[in-house]
Amino acid sequence: MPIISVQSVTKTYQSGQIALHPVDLEVEKGEIFALLGPNGAGKTTLISVICGTVMPSAGAVQVGGHDILREYRAARALIGLVPQEIALDIFATVWNTVRFSRGLFGRAADPAYLEQLLRDLSLWDKRNAKVIELSGGMKRRVMIAKALSHQPDILFLDEPTAGVDVSLRRDMWALVRRLREHGVTIILTTHYIEEAEEMADRIGIIDKGRLRLVERKTELMQRLGKRRLTISLREPLDAIPPALADWSLERKADGATLVYRFDTKTKETGMLALLWQLDRLGIGIADIDTERSTLEDIFVELVGQAA
Repeated sequence: MPIISVQSVTKTYQSGQIALHPVDLEVEKGEIFALLGPNGAGKTTLISVICGTVMPSAGAVQVGGHDILREYRAARALIGLVPQEIALDIFATVWNTVRFSRGLFGRAADPAYLEQLLRDLSLWDKRNAKVIELSGGMKRRVMIAKALSHQPDILFLDEPTAGVDVSLRRDMWALVRRLREHGVTIILTTHYIEEAEEMADRIGIIDKGRLRLVERKTELMQRLGKRRLTISLREPLDAIPPALADWSLERKADGATLVYRFDTKTKETGMLALLWQLDRLGIGIADIDTERSTLEDIFVELVGQAA
């Protein structure tokens, strides 16, 4: 049984704007699920509906077997949410913030757990500082500690590392890995696609309120990933010769670099024929390099096709 089940959920605002077309999604316990999409795609709306902070127009959501509307308290107790916007009592201390948040969910006091949590987020030395005294990165750390204070089974991270320093990003992902090792389910949205590529088990791509694709990351990259052949020339070209038109080459601004993209699953990649043709035309090659397309390449291609 999935820990999160979203069934035909839609959201239309009073203005008539459709934020979510019918969305169906299941998230398994203990996985890291990354939701990718451009600004305004519906990522935050979908997360807010699942967390019960935004009412769906239609459909149903279950979290840990609890209906998010009929059994709100039971469902919400399983969830830790780190929203994009920082929302904290600026005059409270760090320690009191996380202690109070834990109490809101009816959890018994556990100073040892809270201490370890603050240490994991490099906040222990700031435990007696007021939130107003902290930097933006430290406030973000407090938001994460607050979301984890009641030891939730599911953690939502909505753009958790946008605009934060490299140190926090490193601590954040180390913490995510530890949480997953303890069976916590992680759902994140991010603009840093390389982080989703490194961390996620499955990828969902949402655009214009429609969930375009949900697939295991490894299978997605194998199915849609392509290779890129970068050819460095001895002398720059003013233009790509007509005799190379069959390969749809990209000429970089320096004129001395050609890029050829090909599908490794096809019998004939065209790579050897291209190199032979360059030699026949007397175009000298200084170096060649091949690399697999990244998740970002795939994302841009999929969103472009859906436009």
